[in-house]
Amino acid sequence: MLRSAFRRVVSKTAFKNSLTTLRPGFFVRGYASAQDISTLLLVERNGNSIAPSTLNSLTAATKLGGEVTALVAGEEPDNVASEISKVTGISKVLVAKHKLYEHGLAEVYAPLLVTSQKKFNFTHLVAPHSAFGKNIMPRVAALLDVAQISDIIDIESPDVFIRPIYAGNAISKVKSKDPTKVITVRGTAFPPSNVAGNNAAIEVAPDADKPSMTEWISEDLQKGDRPELGSATRVVSGGRALKNRENFDKLIYGLADVLGAAVGGSRAAVDSGYCDNALQVGQTGKIVAPELYLAVGISGAIQHIAGMKDSKMIVAINTDAEAPIFQIADYGLVTDLFQAVPELTEKLKK
Repeated sequence: MLRSAFRRVVSKTAFKNSLTTLRPGFFVRGYASAQDISTLLLVERNGNSIAPSTLNSLTAATKLGGEVTALVAGEEPDNVASEISKVTGISKVLVAKHKLYEHGLAEVYAPLLVTSQKKFNFTHLVAPHSAFGKNIMPRVAALLDVAQISDIIDIESPDVFIRPIYAGNAISKVKSKDPTKVITVRGTAFPPSNVAGNNAAIEVAPDADKPSMTEWISEDLQKGDRPELGSATRVVSGGRALKNRENFDKLIYGLADVLGAAVGGSRAAVDSGYCDNALQVGQTGKIVAPELYLAVGISGAIQHIAGMKDSKMIVAINTDAEAPIFQIADYGLVTDLFQAVPELTEKLKK
């Protein structure tokens, strides 16, 4: 599969500079026309509504050119199908209704995408770079015998894509020669598509094999009133310096409640049991880009920075003035978090 793509890796600065030196038309030579391009967008659901990551992925899909078809699957997917059909940029909606699709099992979703691709000859298959998309799309790529292009942050052309590597310290430009491109999209890199007065046609998706190698047993969901971490405009994250879960709950959740913010944590905080795994921000956790990111007691390991460096404003509180987090912070406070956070919380309440 590696023979089907080539990659050039440069630093961020060199990449930006190189764009001004390339000869005109370099990127578009030999590309298919917009009429030859068609994209299948896998819709991620939050219960009976569209997950925000889907709308970001739609923006990327429309940038490819050509028509975009949405694929919705589930036991009762009609409400989601109706909702996505109204979103600008969608030309058609395929609906697969079966109880096996309800919980996002990759073993049944992958054949559905492959069957749809073969029937309609989609040139691009797009999904969010979320746990949902990262679980399904590699299987799809394997079944199609193509190389997956993961976590893209920009699109140069229908077969040239930009993605971060080495925890975001370098930018990779990937050109795919595969007939079908299988892509996952970093949601924070693209704005969400507008929900407007569209009226796309809704059709039944092709019938696909439903392997029985995996069975859904149960799930335990924790619901709260706080914003969802991946799409929140404000995030308060805590690190190892909080020392225990009691301090994390009292200080981080207390400050987040005052700010109306989502709660996140570093990998060190998660591994130490201060917060749940679902709250981890970083290369192996959630990628976030809120308007405000407040890092409390987080030193700023490269893996954590990879997950939040695109935040619009970064505020850091740490006792170590040499902590790496201060290198990317817009505002930094070198002090004891056990004094600063309660005082900040009280002042914000007033």
